[in-house]
Amino acid sequence: MVKDGLKFAIPPIVLGLLALVLEWKSIGAILVFVGAFVLYFFRDPDRAIPSNPGVVVSPADGRVVEIVSEQFDGRPGHRISIFLSVWDVHVNRAPVEGQIKQIEYRPGHFYAALRARASEDNEQNVIRISTPNGEMAFKQIAGWIARRVICWKEKGNRVARGERVGMIRFGSRVDVWLPPEAQVAVERGQHVAGGSSVLALWNSQ
Repeated sequence: MVKDGLKFAIPPIVLGLLALVLEWKSIGAILVFVGAFVLYFFRDPDRAIPSNPGVVVSPADGRVVEIVSEQFDGRPGHRISIFLSVWDVHVNRAPVEGQIKQIEYRPGHFYAALRARASEDNEQNVIRISTPNGEMAFKQIAGWIARRVICWKEKGNRVARGERVGMIRFGSRVDVWLPPEAQVAVERGQHVAGGSSVLALWNSQ
């Protein structure tokens, strides 16, 4: 579990137990349930990371909602968008091995993360990673419920494929941008698991 979860979970659990002692059963039950859900939300399971060369793994748990051709910084490529519901694990992982070239925080709106405009208009962290194959990027995007994107890494850090890099709190979206030579290996509507599901194959040219 992500340790930050304790500071959100302990207060409602303690208040809920106190309410139960005072025989405020309905209020107590609701508060204990909220605290238990927060603990569940901040879970951080281990994952089996694929070791095959050229594999790009999903940076998040969720459902693939878009696969489109899209330019990034004027370069053609593919964008894969993943929607995270409140029931999904919200710890984010590095899709590839490489060095973090830049982390750019962009303030913005909090549109529903399922909407296509969330990719451009919502608050987000844009993380660029330099690899032997070239540069790729992924975005941690806040949503209507999720209003905090957190990155635990810094510019210049090296990351391993599937390494934990941050999280988004309470429902959100993650976009992955890859150059045109990468072969997308997922379909729209598919559920993926962060760090273990293969999004694409991107071998050196």
